[in-house]
Amino acid sequence: MGTIAAGVAKAKADLIVISGAEGGTGASPASSMRFAGISPEIGLAETQQTLVLNGLRGQVRLQTDGQLKTARDVIMMAMLGADEFAFGTLPLIVLGCVMMRKCNTNTCPVGVATQDERLRERFRGKSEYVVNFFTFMAEQVREYLSEMGVKSLKDIIGRTDLIEVKAADASTKQGTIDFSRLLFMPESDQPRFWDRGEFSKVSGVKDEEIIKACQKAIDEKEEINLDYAIKNTDRAVGTMLSGVIAKKYGEEGLPDSTINIKFKGSAGQSFGAFAVKGLNLKLEGETNDYFGKGLSGGRICILPPVRSNEDFVAADNIIAGNTGLYGATTGELYVNGRVGERFGVRNSGATAVIEGAGDHCCEYMTGGRVVVLGETGRNFAAGMSGGVAYVWDKNHNFDYFCNMDMVEINLVEDASYRKELKELIRKHYLYTGSALAGKMLDDWNRYVEEFIQVVPIEYKRVLEEEKMQKLQQKIADMQRDY
Repeated sequence: MGTIAAGVAKAKADLIVISGAEGGTGASPASSMRFAGISPEIGLAETQQTLVLNGLRGQVRLQTDGQLKTARDVIMMAMLGADEFAFGTLPLIVLGCVMMRKCNTNTCPVGVATQDERLRERFRGKSEYVVNFFTFMAEQVREYLSEMGVKSLKDIIGRTDLIEVKAADASTKQGTIDFSRLLFMPESDQPRFWDRGEFSKVSGVKDEEIIKACQKAIDEKEEINLDYAIKNTDRAVGTMLSGVIAKKYGEEGLPDSTINIKFKGSAGQSFGAFAVKGLNLKLEGETNDYFGKGLSGGRICILPPVRSNEDFVAADNIIAGNTGLYGATTGELYVNGRVGERFGVRNSGATAVIEGAGDHCCEYMTGGRVVVLGETGRNFAAGMSGGVAYVWDKNHNFDYFCNMDMVEINLVEDASYRKELKELIRKHYLYTGSALAGKMLDDWNRYVEEFIQVVPIEYKRVLEEEKMQKLQQKIADMQRDY
């Protein structure tokens, strides 16, 4: 742990997370929650000691998690070297979760993790409950600090000398444990905690230049078109710009196609992350991992350079990395080429068209639409509880690659779904000029027969119930008018 931490700190990492043994999502089996991994204290202590000895501790944040529940847990982790503390299970419990571990089955009895409106009605949690709980926890942390005679949490970070080991009989198992290496505190004049002042400022990034150029468009909602070169050290391009727009207009964003930016080159990680409504990003080239992460209403188009070799077949080449569209909520993404692994994980409402994907595509997806015009890797739709995916099954073997635990696959026979699929492919052709999409549109009646529709079983039931309710309402309205 220490060696890895020192390496990423030298590579200018902002944050290192030491994730402990206990915990995991509510869908985790008991064996994973209780018996996988080791205690966070071990990794945290080694990381803290290594960073201090190498003079790197002051430039990186150390965060830890793993079933932290009380103020005492926070104090202990701080003394072992943590700057920040992550809580997952605890806030869920505060909001009413009863840890049934059924998050992936759409049957959550308290309405926390479900697409079923009837179950959602049972949800009684409020944000105020979480705020109230952490207020109490902060108060208790202050009480502990007061008892220790220090003014702030920062004063005890890395102070393992303040930890006393309970005496135990040497004949017992507890008595055989040697904590000396765990509680070792290196003698060094280097910082023992994150120096928040010097390393928290972001400067010299491409978004600063873009924001300056777009200021009038943001203020007056005027359409603007820009062109930039991009390289792989330009990370999270568009994210700061989206932040400025969101700060001014909230979720509403800007009118569609207000800010249109074309990039040429190889984009770094998180290209277009959290892009908001009104922001259109077009990339001629390729991009690294996490493109479109948290997409929030914007439109991203990724395509090969227009002057590509005539022999270059976009559908056969990977031009975007892993974990694209991770946690997206709204917006559109069109990729004229293949993407890496874990595409569309936890997508809850965005629309995407790609031309092939690696393993674990659409994992834990809860909403939105994904169209794959090509082959996929294994474990497609694992844990998928919402949304709809369409896959071009040209080799007629898609059922081998699909995880059928929660979904069912069918031919696209419903007229409304056929219309939806065709419209998505039409948009893909419009925004990327995809040769494959053009070929499909020219011979639509043939190609549509080769598509497979992937729908979560529970989600399909909810959709059919909504459809029936609308039909009944329509009949009732007609009878009333008659």
